[in-house]
Amino acid sequence: MSRIVSCFLLIIVLWSCKNDDDGPESVPPRLLSEVEPENNTEIRTYLQTHFYNYEEFNSPPTDFDFKVRFDTISGENANKIPLISQIENPQKIKVFSSTFGRTDGEEIEHTLYYLVIREGIGESPTIGDNAVLRYQGSLLDGTLFDASDVPIRQYLSSFVRGFSNGVIKLKTGSEPMENGDGSVNFQDYGIGVVFIPSGLAYFSSPPSGSAIPSYSPILFQIDLFSFEKDTDFDQDGIPSILEDLNGNGNLNDDNTDEDSENVFVPNHRDADDDNDGIPTIDEISDDNGNIITPYPDTDADGIPDYLDSDS
Repeated sequence: MSRIVSCFLLIIVLWSCKNDDDGPESVPPRLLSEVEPENNTEIRTYLQTHFYNYEEFNSPPTDFDFKVRFDTISGENANKIPLISQIENPQKIKVFSSTFGRTDGEEIEHTLYYLVIREGIGESPTIGDNAVLRYQGSLLDGTLFDASDVPIRQYLSSFVRGFSNGVIKLKTGSEPMENGDGSVNFQDYGIGVVFIPSGLAYFSSPPSGSAIPSYSPILFQIDLFSFEKDTDFDQDGIPSILEDLNGNGNLNDDNTDEDSENVFVPNHRDADDDNDGIPTIDEISDDNGNIITPYPDTDADGIPDYLDSDS
């Protein structure tokens, strides 16, 4: 009897090994239209069932660190105000599947939820600016995947779209004050949280080795300290925010010379926007290096020289 059982188990093992030789089953990529409603439901459920430490922000204790902390509305916290009641004007943003290398042609509206806890006293950056900020990124279950414990300088359009669109809802704080040890301190800076569906984050391609599963909504806690107004990322003489030619709040889909490039390089990262061999800075400057405005249009066709390869 034991021999029969042993032979039977051996057959099962060999059959399983044969199936493994075929390799893992291919999982087709999911559509934006399929994932977006799921993400939106997840985010809204979280906002309805969680609260943040608003009482500490309203009446800060002496040793309060102005850190945002979330908890579930239950038990002794059953009477807390849910996040959904403190969210103002969720932003609708259209997402194109081509952003993620898809060819299905989908254009799906996504909802970005943001919580302004303390607005700040200064100005707000644009998506084309360098900002000095501190952040913490996590999944909705609290799993931390990225954080900066000290202020860092970050070009907003180099990060996920939902993050940059959340930062610009905040304002900066006071001028930095030296602490005497080489560090600086900011006061009254903007504090907020942005809740991001995967279509405005990493969608199917989270960073390698990260704790972010594909198609997962995420959130970022953000402290905005200061920013560089009219940042010119590619140093071509044109502020990055002015290179949003279609005005859709996304600098990464504006590429004047796409047809002549081997690799897609959006205008805000391209020092020669029309790929005519003449740097953009030279096409908008006089002999003394001064920027000419309005930008020159030599052939008067309504297209500035720096965007017009035949001028």
